[in-house]
Amino acid sequence: MHSTGKHKYDAAKKNRTSPWWARIGINTSTVVKVYRGYGHSGELQVFGHVLSRSPAPEARTRYRLLGNIWAMLRLFMVQPTPYAIVQLQWQGKTIHTQTADDGFFHFQWKPEYPTAAGWHAVTVTHIQNNQFIAEGTGEVYIPHRTQYGCISDIDDTFLISHSERLFKKIWVMLTHNPGNRKPFKGVVHHYQLLSEGHSSPAIPNPFFYVSSSEWNLYDYIRVFANAWRLPQGVYLLNQLKHFSQLLQTGRGKHHTKFTRITRILESYPHMPFILLGDDTQQDPYIYEAIARHFPQRIISVYLRHLGHQKKPEVITVAQKLEALGIPCCYFQHSEEAIAHSRQQGLIKPLQAAL
Repeated sequence: MHSTGKHKYDAAKKNRTSPWWARIGINTSTVVKVYRGYGHSGELQVFGHVLSRSPAPEARTRYRLLGNIWAMLRLFMVQPTPYAIVQLQWQGKTIHTQTADDGFFHFQWKPEYPTAAGWHAVTVTHIQNNQFIAEGTGEVYIPHRTQYGCISDIDDTFLISHSERLFKKIWVMLTHNPGNRKPFKGVVHHYQLLSEGHSSPAIPNPFFYVSSSEWNLYDYIRVFANAWRLPQGVYLLNQLKHFSQLLQTGRGKHHTKFTRITRILESYPHMPFILLGDDTQQDPYIYEAIARHFPQRIISVYLRHLGHQKKPEVITVAQKLEALGIPCCYFQHSEEAIAHSRQQGLIKPLQAAL
């Protein structure tokens, strides 16, 4: 009987990218993409995709125009593997599930015994006819018991994206890379302060980044976040898109964002949360709906003001939130948001921070 190592070796020989695809940076061997999951001591969840075609990892960031354009286009040249069998092991127990028709898998399980807070490595394996095909590694996050958690949008909340101007947004995506995209001035400092609010770098307040951007941009966004030293967190993005859907990037079904935020709140029933977003799309209305469903769980809402067209409507939303007893900061500059956080006692007073 062959060993596991022999199975992996045989699979690797069969699972090679063709030279032609490799030359243009496309991987045609099966890939198990594992995203960061989350949970608590009693229940965990991890998700990802199985892909039969995906962009090959790049050793360095491209800085030339054509290189940036091709690097972005490759992110949408994906082919998911539907109904693939995947498994992971946790505390000596093997858990199985199957990908959906878009190649997406979602593990949700109760561990045999509690797991300590922090980041924990997890490996997901794709098998077929009891044979190893491919595997991928990711992490699952169990937050410490802290004062609060943060749920943040991405595009135009901390990453300058021009979401209201579709062609400018696409142009920026195509012509820039994660290394030369910019956050709003002061936003990183605000997030770092919230991460360490009444805590410490060793025991940070958890961050969840929930966006209508698709899973195609997962690595792109993480590279950007790491480059600017945003708080480490869990990313919950939208359904994978194909190349033909490139012009629809970031324009997924916004009601799924409500569902993803709800699942986070239900996973941590004793933890209050701060919501951070902007006024370019649906954040104000989604956050108001969340606040009405969980009125005792939301302790503050931050909405970045970018567009004048929606300002009267968003002011009305802010007033409704305030009427629920939830402080809402509708701001243009991050310095305003930081001052509001100090006033609300969410971060250390200025004297203590100096």
